[in-house]
Formats: sequence, structure tokens, C-alpha cells
Amino acid sequence: MADDLAYTPAAELATLIRTRRLSPVELMTATLARIARAQLVLNAFITVAEEQALAGARAAEAAVMHGEPLAPLHGLPVSIKDLVTTAGIRTTWGSRVFAAHVPEADAEVVTRLKASGAIVVGKITTPEFGQQCLTEAPLFGRTRKAWDAGRTSGGSSGGAAVAAAAGLTALGVATDGGGSTRIPAACNGVVGFKQGLGVVPQEYAQDGFGNISYVTPMTRTVRDTALMLDAMAGPDPRDPLSAGRPQPGFVAALDTLPPRTKPLAGLRVGWRPLLGNAHVATVVLAACERAVAALADLGAETREQEAPFENPEALWFVSNGAYRMAQFGHHMARHREILCPTFVRQMDRVRDVSAAELYAAIFARTALYRQVQGWFSDTDILAMPTLSRTALPIDQDFFGPITIDGTSVPNLRAAWYPYTMPFNLTGNPAVSLPCGFDEAGLPIAIQLVGRVGEDARLLQVAAAFERAKPWADRHPPLPELD
Repeated sequence: MADDLAYTPAAELATLIRTRRLSPVELMTATLARIARAQLVLNAFITVAEEQALAGARAAEAAVMHGEPLAPLHGLPVSIKDLVTTAGIRTTWGSRVFAAHVPEADAEVVTRLKASGAIVVGKITTPEFGQQCLTEAPLFGRTRKAWDAGRTSGGSSGGAAVAAAAGLTALGVATDGGGSTRIPAACNGVVGFKQGLGVVPQEYAQDGFGNISYVTPMTRTVRDTALMLDAMAGPDPRDPLSAGRPQPGFVAALDTLPPRTKPLAGLRVGWRPLLGNAHVATVVLAACERAVAALADLGAETREQEAPFENPEALWFVSNGAYRMAQFGHHMARHREILCPTFVRQMDRVRDVSAAELYAAIFARTALYRQVQGWFSDTDILAMPTLSRTALPIDQDFFGPITIDGTSVPNLRAAWYPYTMPFNLTGNPAVSLPCGFDEAGLPIAIQLVGRVGEDARLLQVAAAFERAKPWADRHPPLPELD
């Protein structure tokens, strides 16, 4: 894609199309060309739907030329994580078992994005069934980080984050079951927003009541995230967590952000450098402390939040593991030899979880929810690192320790992303925002967490921070593409 289009925010691309200064066909042709050049370098896509995408672009261009009413995302390419079904476009769940699977119907979020004018360009990478924080699978191999070929892209929405960071698509659909949007967003220097439970419906979730996974936007800017949420959010009677919960206009909420120099005056921010973990890299801590200071400069009242907290990884492991065993266990019996060895080992570790253990975890989830909501009695926004260190080596052993400032720390989940998992369980909205770089030029991110039901307010705070400390003009070094 031409450099001037590759990193142009979706909000600006939409304006260019609406004012006939950019052709949807031109944009889609450039998008497909950049994806093709990037694939050998980054490996962010499993399937590229070139014919369907170009047909959609031609139809979008005809609508512009005929003066038809245009939806907010008219003519914009969108990439879809390969856990989310797309009609007529292969959906594999990152698994050899489903390598030839072509659904007949779109997931509701895809239907809504199309209704808002977006055009699906292809399916982006995920580890098998989304069950890793490292994006790799036997079906397609590894997806590398946009900023460094020797580092992981994070996961499980690694393809979505890399596509955003590398200027392949400005809009991407991700998912987040324990940090799977926010982890790769932090690794790749983009915006990863996990909305609250029920904001975006999941009509296909097999447990509609106990769900801890979210279908989310992945973008480079906060406004583009709001654009996507306006299309994706809103009730669906098939999802009991979304039913009867109309959502506010997210772009409209950003437009009400005060232009003054202290737009966060009166906001109470609780800073938590640790969240049930003992180790965080010095460079990460320093960058996040500077970000909290920037929030204070915008008028927020900041203080360290010291309420005791125990890492909930063990209860997440039981509740998520039991869910996935019920969901995918039959594939273990039939296709064990072609499944990802990491996925197989994870499933083997939870196959003997009892019903009593599962319900003990469900009870613990409820207690965790009540504990976290208590923090918001005197705090409006929680701030913390997104990850305890920058992106891990691309060959990181999922079951091995990680290194933080020279110290070997066991349990990758509990050690690297203790900050993300809790809010999948509690349902609070959480967003990962770029807030700096380490000495090697690798992105660092801060996570902001809002009250349940205050997704739009959280986006306003994120937008204020972005306005004060912009990041979208920083691009990864990709001479192969640029």
C-alpha cells in the first residue's frame, strides 16, 4: 500500500471516500498488495479473500458515484480473526482439523460491520482455538512481531495486532479470553480495547451466561476503536449478557471530550504497579509511571492503589480449561496427532477437573468480581502495566519460565500478563495503550480499566491520553514493505 494510505487512520480514510478523494477500489487494491508483500515477512493472514474484497470495493465505489447514502465504515477494509466465522470465507480456528471449513453464515459482529460499510479482506492468524498467548499453530506457523523479527507478536490475536501495526488494515476484529487483544496490542504498539461483558454480543458463545471471552476491535487509534464499537455494539436476543443493554454512541462520547488543557479534571486514577505478581521490568514500570504522570498533567488525581490482591490465574485456568475441554475435547480423541502440541498439553492438564473444582472456580470468580468493584468506590480508573515486560522471544516455550530483568520467573500466564486476566473474569472494560519504548525500540503499554458499564468513559480517558502522548505516527521498521 502507498505509504500515505498504509498508516492513515480509518476515520480519515472514511472521510476521503465520502468526499470522493479516495476510491474504495484504489484503497482495496493497495491493501491487498501490501498484505501480499507482508505475508512472507510477518505471516499475519491465514486466508486472503481477494475476489470477495475487490467485488465489495467495486460495489462500494459504485454507491459513492451514484450518490447513495454511505454508512460510517463505507469502503473500508477490515480483517477478521480466524476464530470469528465469515460467510463464504474459510474459517479454520487456526486448526488443521478445520483447514477446509467454509461457513455459510457470518458471526453477528461481521454482519454488523458489513452493514456499516466495511469490507472483509481476509482472516488473520490465531493459535489453535485461540489457546495461547503466542500466535503460532501447525496450520500456518508463527506470526512475528511487527517491530522485531526475533520477538513474538503476542496472542492470541497476534495477526490482528500485527496487521494494525504494519499498516495492513486499519480495522481488525480480535478476541480476548484472558488478554488476547491487549497482549498483542501491547507487543505491537497499537490500541487493544476489551469492552465490558455484553457490550458486543456473542450469539455463538456456547455458554452464554458464563462467558469470559470477548470479540473486540484492534486499531491504531482510539477513534478508530470507537468507530468499530459503534458498528459492533448493541443488544442481541441470542446473547443473554447483551440482551436489553443498548449502548451509547462511542464516537459521540469522544466528541464530547473537553478541548481544554485539563480534560480529566476531577478524575480519580488508582495506580497499581503490581496485580498479584512480584516482578515487573524496570523499563516497563518507568514508562507506565510517566504515563500516570501524564494523566495527572491532564487534571486527574492520581494515587497508588494498594488493596491486597491474589493472582487469579489458578481459577482462570480451571474455568477456562474446563470450558475448552467441553468445547474441544472431542477433537482430542479424533485428531490428537495433528493438533498443536501446546494445545494438547494444555487440554491434558485440565481433563480431570471435577465438577466441584469447576464450581469452586465459578464461586471464586464471583468473589473476584465483588472485590474489584469495591476498588471503584473511591477510584474512577485503574492504571497498571499491560504486560510485565516487553515481547518475549519468538521461540518462547509456553510452559517454560520467562526472564524479567535477568530473573527467571515461572508460569508464563501468571508472570507475563497477570494484569489482563482478572478483567476477563470480572467483565470490566480495559484498554491497552502505547506509552513508550524500551532501549531496543520495542513498544511498552499501559492498561486502563474502567467501571462496569463505563466503556465510553474509559474511551474518553484513553483519547485524552492519546491526544497528549500520541503514538500513531511511530511505525515499525519494515523496509520490506516501505
